[in-house]
Amino acid sequence: MMKRDRTEPAELMRNKITILFVCHGSICRSPMAEYIMKDLVHKAGLEDHFRISSATATYEETGNDIYPPAKRILKKHGIPFERHYAHHITAAEEKDADCIIGMDSENMYDLRRLFPHSTKLSLLLDYTDHPRDVADPWYTDDYETAFRDILEGCEALLAHLTQ
Repeated sequence: MMKRDRTEPAELMRNKITILFVCHGSICRSPMAEYIMKDLVHKAGLEDHFRISSATATYEETGNDIYPPAKRILKKHGIPFERHYAHHITAAEEKDADCIIGMDSENMYDLRRLFPHSTKLSLLLDYTDHPRDVADPWYTDDYETAFRDILEGCEALLAHLTQ
């Protein structure tokens, strides 16, 4: 198993923390993570301490909005979201981010290929007590499991960054 980097919290809370969630196309999991994390940060009263966004590791879905079933699951759980434009992660985003969070091992492979020297890369569920890939609803149509995985990971990541 490949060692995964984890962003340490010590220096981060002194400034605004920039989190970038990344998945294959940025139309399901990473925008769900973006809006779930924004909701958690809002409810914790920490909006002034975070910048949160999402991107894709590929070019396939560039310009596309959140996939409709992902929107439905966010609505079902009362998570606010807005129009989303999937875009490929840029070198400037890698430079500016404190944490670049992949959803699965394929995303991590893509991110390490794009940014081989980055120390900012980690897998979302590595922050939980049960590290694993976030379930991919694109193939299973199980958006509820993906939502639960992402919520679990975002809660753990927020706890890690604010400890």
